[in-house]
Amino acid sequence: MIWKMHQSLWLISLLRIRNSIHPLKFVIMNFHKIVKIVTGILGVLGIVFLFMVIGSGDEEVKAAAAMGDYSAVSPLITLSQVILGIAVIATLIFSLLGLFSDKEKLKKAVFSIVGLLVVLGVAYATSEGVETPMKDGEVLSAAGSRLVGTGIRMFYFLAVIAIGSMLFASVKKLIK
Repeated sequence: MIWKMHQSLWLISLLRIRNSIHPLKFVIMNFHKIVKIVTGILGVLGIVFLFMVIGSGDEEVKAAAAMGDYSAVSPLITLSQVILGIAVIATLIFSLLGLFSDKEKLKKAVFSIVGLLVVLGVAYATSEGVETPMKDGEVLSAAGSRLVGTGIRMFYFLAVIAIGSMLFASVKKLIK
């Protein structure tokens, strides 16, 4: 009887503590612990792979690479790619969580993305594609040529917009 009362009091106090913390912060705190553990594991793996490469010797790695055998450095490269992938995914997750937590930020982000898509559409619409021979003898297709033109025009449009907004801000500041 006393044990059950103790259990229920403990559960109630745990729920109070947990409810006092914002659910998003609770998830982020647990996610932070997981990230620390995974970071430690990846760090240890990186050190092991590094010592494997160092242990095999400089000349042996160069000779193996000259023969097309990259097995000495492949684990280190694969680990680097995994770490880069994790970093990109974590960045996207936290950026999106931050974005969806504030409606004003979300509205600004949607406005910016729509503006960028409009500039992309205008750049694509004003570009034309022509089959173009390249130096190596191959031919760039009309669609590929149009995409290259789109990229160049988009760069110019965004540069003009950036310079125009700086000038506008400067003039507005001078007037005030």
